[in-house]
Amino acid sequence: MTRLIIMGPPGSGKGTQAEHIAGHFGIPAISTGDIFRAHVGGKTELGAEASKYMDSGEFVPDHVTNAMIRQRLGSADVLAGFLLDGYPRTTAQIEALDGILAGNQQQLDAVVELAVDDDELVARMLRRAQEQGRSDDTAPVIRRRLELYRKETQAVVERYSERGIVLAVDGSGQREEITAKAIAAIESALGKGL
Repeated sequence: MTRLIIMGPPGSGKGTQAEHIAGHFGIPAISTGDIFRAHVGGKTELGAEASKYMDSGEFVPDHVTNAMIRQRLGSADVLAGFLLDGYPRTTAQIEALDGILAGNQQQLDAVVELAVDDDELVARMLRRAQEQGRSDDTAPVIRRRLELYRKETQAVVERYSERGIVLAVDGSGQREEITAKAIAAIESALGKGL
């Protein structure tokens, strides 16, 4: 059983890494964005509530996100483990996740944190914006997003660091190299019975 969280700033390749790492361990990668879209597309009660916030560019409130995560972690395909991408984002969500896992008699194994230099992140995101024709993604806008990410997630990383389960992985370089480093760090941590 492998239960993981992946964290990383915008432009760190977190979503791509989540898919490859989850594939290696044979567990589902669970992205909150995908869960939101599934609920909205499926016209569920939670989806209707979430879309009110999403349509106005606001964060979906914790109680809605937590309910969606609780439901998803109750699915049969997560019995062997999971990799959460985009959750938890706040200390309140950590507490909710702790409660969900305790209710399932489970606990987290590791939190993979992708570390990438800000200048490299800005360069990556400017390149992506140019490729996708997104003129609104300028260097100052990107730096602001990075600042907000750090402000939002710092407390989450600190909380998990106190538990000794954060694995800092260098997110610079080629995708395959980063995946290999992340998998090696996870396997090492699991071998030590983190």
